[in-house]
Amino acid sequence: MTIQIKKINFKHSFIFFLFCNIISLPFIKAYNLSISPLVCLLLILIIGVSHGSLDHIKGRKLLKIFKINNIITFYTSYFLLAVTIIILWVLLPTVVLIAFLIVASFHFGKEDTQFLIDNNSYLNQFLFFLKGSLIILAPLYFNFNETISIFKLLLIENESFYQSLDVIENNNFLIIGIVLSSLSSIILFFKKFDLRKFTIFFDYFSIIIINMHFSPLIAFTIYFCFLHSIRHSISLITELDQESLRNGLLVFIKKATPLTILTAIFCLIGLYFLNNNYNLDSAILKLIFIGLASLTFPHILLEYLIEKNEK
Repeated sequence: MTIQIKKINFKHSFIFFLFCNIISLPFIKAYNLSISPLVCLLLILIIGVSHGSLDHIKGRKLLKIFKINNIITFYTSYFLLAVTIIILWVLLPTVVLIAFLIVASFHFGKEDTQFLIDNNSYLNQFLFFLKGSLIILAPLYFNFNETISIFKLLLIENESFYQSLDVIENNNFLIIGIVLSSLSSIILFFKKFDLRKFTIFFDYFSIIIINMHFSPLIAFTIYFCFLHSIRHSISLITELDQESLRNGLLVFIKKATPLTILTAIFCLIGLYFLNNNYNLDSAILKLIFIGLASLTFPHILLEYLIEKNEK
């Protein structure tokens, strides 16, 4: 099964790499620049969110480990944690944003790479974090002002935070961070060398290309939907049916649809209320990033608890 996933993800990364190069061509890029935040939101709701829509199945597995029979316990805990993150973001936006960026860096690095790495040592965990930090550092390096504008829309009003970012940019710390992320990819590549590990470099250059050519929101949407989410979904599909990917895909769609629709409904309700106080684009940006943060924390905690207890 691991070999099968490696093959599939290698092909997926190569196709994504070609896709990023094609959409970056000048005559095609001109059309992509007109992509609105609403289109990004729809893509994230349809493709991005679905990769976490089987968390209720993993929740049942976790409850079984803890010998708890009531599935309502899982749904309530998951929902309350998500709401808590939103409340904390309103009260302590800078602290939660920094925590979210750190957690997201590790999550992206691990989820996009761990199928290639057998040893889950602390060193590898740190390398995953450095590798995933490219998702955060690249938009800051290539589109610093636009990224700062997004932070300001996310209720971040702490001037010392922005002063720190200015210091980081002016002293080349961003490029140092990107170099460290690059080195982590190289180290992970050469650990127990396998040709399929070229997946790491396809992903690396794809992320650099889309951040060079597109705004932070569009670049993130392309990465999150078409690389990260699809890759995670592939692993779920193979778990559902190891013999037939087609059948696994059908089962995945059937099982993921209810929670995807439910999440979309909550998002649209949130967008309605936010649009009463902000313009549509600002409301969408708040919904995308604060909403993703509220879903990311319980999703990662669930993955961690299952992984720890299964061991």
